[in-house]
Amino acid sequence: MNQKKIVLVGSAYPLRGGLATYNERLIQEFLKEGHEASIKTFSLQYPEFLFPGKTQFSSDAPPVNLEIEVCVNSMNPLNWVKVGRKIKKLNPDILIFKYWTPFMSPCFGTIARFAKSKNTKVITVCDNIIPHEKHFFDDALNKYFLHSNDGFICMSESVQQDLLHYLPKAKSILTPHPVYDNFGQGVDKLLARIPFGLKADEPVILFFGFIRQYKGLDILLQAMADERVRALNIKAIIAGEYYEDAAPYNQLIKDLNLTENVIIKDDFIPTEEVKNYFGAADIIVQPYKSATQSGISQICYHFEKPMIVTKVGGLPEIVPHLKCGYVCEVDPTAIADAMVDYFTNKNRPEFAGYLQEEKKKYLWSSMTKSIIKLTEK
Repeated sequence: MNQKKIVLVGSAYPLRGGLATYNERLIQEFLKEGHEASIKTFSLQYPEFLFPGKTQFSSDAPPVNLEIEVCVNSMNPLNWVKVGRKIKKLNPDILIFKYWTPFMSPCFGTIARFAKSKNTKVITVCDNIIPHEKHFFDDALNKYFLHSNDGFICMSESVQQDLLHYLPKAKSILTPHPVYDNFGQGVDKLLARIPFGLKADEPVILFFGFIRQYKGLDILLQAMADERVRALNIKAIIAGEYYEDAAPYNQLIKDLNLTENVIIKDDFIPTEEVKNYFGAADIIVQPYKSATQSGISQICYHFEKPMIVTKVGGLPEIVPHLKCGYVCEVDPTAIADAMVDYFTNKNRPEFAGYLQEEKKKYLWSSMTKSIIKLTEK
């Protein structure tokens, strides 16, 4: 494979979160393959009044051997032109964007237009095209950014269909989200449960990741109140920062009398602690009301943990039903059915083999090959 010069524009250290984790891991894979690769990240990603969490910045140590320049201001058009021209002088073979919200369209679309040259191909890895929280201006913003690209990586069929709605002739490759393999080795269940005050033989589920309305935590809490779930004394760890008002969820826990069965860790979980949460759980539940793909599922594959996911977006594509977990309707009873089946069938031991085999599909090398293949079309 010929060596390529690659620049990625998007979230990275010192910013935190799944976007930064993805971008850093992708560039690490390009470097491993012998390419020249670097990241231009945000000096300002969101104004504070638009960011729903406690902080945008990571408490982790900086990633090793990554060239990350903090230079992109999402709110400053003069900066977009400056960054675009700077990238054009570098003359990369591939300019990559990670697109997840129309809010970034003016910034990314302008950088792309000023950075493009005859040599540079602009490729976007699409998390979402149509956002979970919709606005009247989404269509116009999407069109501005999407038309600045040469090709697209879609990580689920639903996202690819959304792309083709805007660009029917778009060059795109469907390549699923790779496994997040940067969270270290798994932790023994007994040791992982000690900090939570949980016993080794208790049935435990995990809801992981930031909390927003579309993530369906309210549906999971209603499932936890199912009398069959109560009879099994299933415990739920809710691990993630609230990106909206926590009061309705706290009231629901109180109203459903779930206080003794729910453990809440409402902070952003640092990288080095993720293994403890997944180690403590028997099965991970993603009761989403809408979705495209999920980085949480790819953490599950890394730790070989079965999943309960809802039949939305790309989630059924990556969780084979009754092999790596359960695919169910967006409904508390359906989620309760899956939990009851799992724990009454002694944790479905057959899932382990399927998880080990299925995770082999989700390699970072597959993602890098798809990106390079796109530039050659």
